[in-house]
Order: sequence, then C-alpha cells, then structure tokens
Amino acid sequence: MPLVEIIGSLAIIIAAVYLLGIITDSFFIISLDQISRRLDLSEDVAGASLMAVGSSAPELAIALIALFTGGGSHSDVGIGTIVGSAVFNILVITGASAVIANELRIHVFAIRRDIIYYLVSIAYLAFIFLDGEVFLYEAIIGLIAYAAYVAFLAFYKPKEQPDLPLPPKVTESTPYEEQAADTGGGIPLRKLEHFLVGLIRKITGAPSENYVWTFFVAIVFIVILSYILVEATIVFAAGVGIPPVLVALTLLAAGTSAPDLIASIEVAREGRGGMAVANAVGSDIFDVFVGLGFPWFVAIVFQGVPSIHVGADGLWISIAMLVGTTLVLWFFLERKRNLSRNEGIILLILYVLFVIFTIISGTAPAG
Repeated sequence: MPLVEIIGSLAIIIAAVYLLGIITDSFFIISLDQISRRLDLSEDVAGASLMAVGSSAPELAIALIALFTGGGSHSDVGIGTIVGSAVFNILVITGASAVIANELRIHVFAIRRDIIYYLVSIAYLAFIFLDGEVFLYEAIIGLIAYAAYVAFLAFYKPKEQPDLPLPPKVTESTPYEEQAADTGGGIPLRKLEHFLVGLIRKITGAPSENYVWTFFVAIVFIVILSYILVEATIVFAAGVGIPPVLVALTLLAAGTSAPDLIASIEVAREGRGGMAVANAVGSDIFDVFVGLGFPWFVAIVFQGVPSIHVGADGLWISIAMLVGTTLVLWFFLERKRNLSRNEGIILLILYVLFVIFTIISGTAPAG
C-alpha cells in the first residue's frame, strides 16, 4: 500500500477521534444532561445511565458499526476498542488523576461496589469469549446486568454518600466563532472542527434549549464519524501489516477515552477523587455490558442469525491484564483509602508496559 494512503488513514483516525470528542462533549452530553433534569433523575442514576451513555457513546458506536462492517469480519475492532478503553480508564485515568491531584481520597463503599461489579462484567466478557459465539440470551444478560446496576444505584442509599457526578458545564455565553479564533482557528483540524460545530449549531440551535433535537442530531454525527473511524482503522492496519484489533486496543481506545481523562483530571483537582475513580470504573461497566451487549443484541435481531461470531484470539491476554490491573488498583485503594501520587505513577507505567506488550505480541509472526 502506498505510504500516502497509510499516512492519510492515520490522519483520518486522529481527526475523527478528535471530532468525536468535540461532538460528544459539546452536544451529546449537554443534551443528555438536560434530558436527565427534565426526567428529574437523581444524580447517581443519571450519572450511571444517561451520562455513561454520553461519555461512552464513541465506543458504543464503533462497536455497533464494526459488527456490520465486512459482514461482521471486523467485530474485533469494536471489542478491541472496548477492552483497550477499559485498560486505559483503569490505569491512565486513575493514575493521571492521582499524579495531578497528588492524592485521590475515595469512598470505600462506592469503590468496592463499582470494582466488584466491574469484575463481574469482565467475567461476563470472558464467558462470551469461551466459545467465540454470542447468542441472543447472552446479549440480553449483559443489558439486564447493567439495568440491575442502575437499579441498585437508584434504590440502595448507603449512610456514607459517595461523591456524585457534577453535571456538564453548559457554557454558551461565548460564541463558538470567538472560541475557535482564540484556539488557533487557522489550523486545518481547527477549521474542520469550526465548520462541523457550526453546521450542527445551525441544525440544532442552542443544545441546552433544543436538547431532544440535539440528542438525535449528535447521534447521527457520532455514527458517521464512527463509521469513518472503523474504515480508516482497517485501511491503516492493512497498510502497516498489523491486525486491526491492535489499532483498536491502543490508538482508538486512548482516543475515545480522552474526554473522560480530561473530565476526571478536572474533578480530581477539585478534590473529588472518588468521583474521578468512579468515572473510570463506571464507564468500563457500561462499555462491557451495554457497549458490547447492545450491538450484539441489534446484530442478532436484525440480521436474523442465531449467533454472532467474535474474534477473541488476540484479546485473552488483554482480559487477563484487565483483571490484574483492576486488582492492583483495588489493592492500592483499600490499603490506605486513597491513591497516592507514587501509586498513580505505577499505574501509568503499567499502561505503557501494556501498550508495548500489545504492540510486540500483536506484530510478532504467528507460530
């Protein structure tokens, strides 16, 4: 494949990931926040349901698109993005938050609840991978498991209330044109961002006012960008001679989790360490049960097939690392009821080792 096609596909991946983050934060999450207010949902339920949908929308869309790309032959791209994002959330989001804030103080009950449930979700994923086939009842189990998690949050109130998610800051006082000018509007990617956001604003109006219309329009653009991402990933992987799942585990996973990283660092600076950790673990729970369960459900029902094949050969080691890194994080948090700066550095180093190992094992010749 010509070098220009490889570079071009990589540029498309970077641009699509960047624009996904902009659309998710500037339109989708804001519309979901307004919907949750109108439905009068409690903050913990809204955070575990609607806000989780918002922060994990790119991963969900990629998993859904990947299932219908190439007759389902690239389903591992969606799974790889989910698994890689899970590793990124556990190691980088919590680690970077601890380093920036110098220390994360947590609420024991909330962390135990979320980590235990997350380990259950990993067990569910491993069960799916045992035979490499997903049946309808297995997809439904994932959706029911997440509904049970949200119901538990809604009806069980511990004496020690954990930090609750803050709603996204809706700031529309500064026109977008001025913001683009202040942040380097002449850069090609910024110009593309300025054009796309301006287009969506013309279609939807103010996101916080026309929130229902904004919700649907944002979904359309997220799906379009996710389709472009999947196609560009396949082209890039073929060009450099590596499995597409390798790109999904690393580049796509880190890119789609970047908005969560920024949000967690911000709340960590405010002293809300429990929220930073809960954001990372809670997003992972949603990604596994719904980010994979819902696309599997849709694919089986609409394609009229008894099951969906999932290519999990290159993901078993990643799942093992998910369990291992989650237990490391749990050990750190249980030991002193906080996450120190040094422990955060350890988590970041573990992620670097994960990426290096993934690349080496993914590019090594079989046999």
